[in-house]
Amino acid sequence: MQRPIVIALVIVLLVGVAALAWNLGTAGPEAKAKPMVIDAGDPQLVALGEPVYREHCASCHGAALKGEPDWRTRKPDGRLPAPPHDASGHTWHHTDDILFRVTKHGPEALVGGDYRSDMPAFEGVLSDREIVGVLAYIKSTWPEIIRTRHDAMNAARRPE
Repeated sequence: MQRPIVIALVIVLLVGVAALAWNLGTAGPEAKAKPMVIDAGDPQLVALGEPVYREHCASCHGAALKGEPDWRTRKPDGRLPAPPHDASGHTWHHTDDILFRVTKHGPEALVGGDYRSDMPAFEGVLSDREIVGVLAYIKSTWPEIIRTRHDAMNAARRPE
């Protein structure tokens, strides 16, 4: 091979490797992806989520979203009771992204280790749209002040 062709191939190879490294650093799963924003003001989304909540969530979290009694005290088996999803609980302390992932994959998948919960993963049971609908329904029941605080928390965690 002629020397200019070899040099050109080396340059192309180096540029390709640099581009790949840059893309892996900026376009991978940890990259600045647009975070999920669940619109509790969307009446169609809330209407989708309410019956799904009633069918799949209310048996543990309550029809009125009040959770199980003493939800902060572990049961004899070491698991925590289902928390409330109304304003008295801690649901609104988590971003939409986290709420979606906990619902889809289950808390054990997010917390890791030997954490155990009665909360199932709904992946394969509910579609992503149904999960978003359930979360929109839950959020729609919160007082305006809580929704405003939750929106601000979501906005603060958005990448630039």
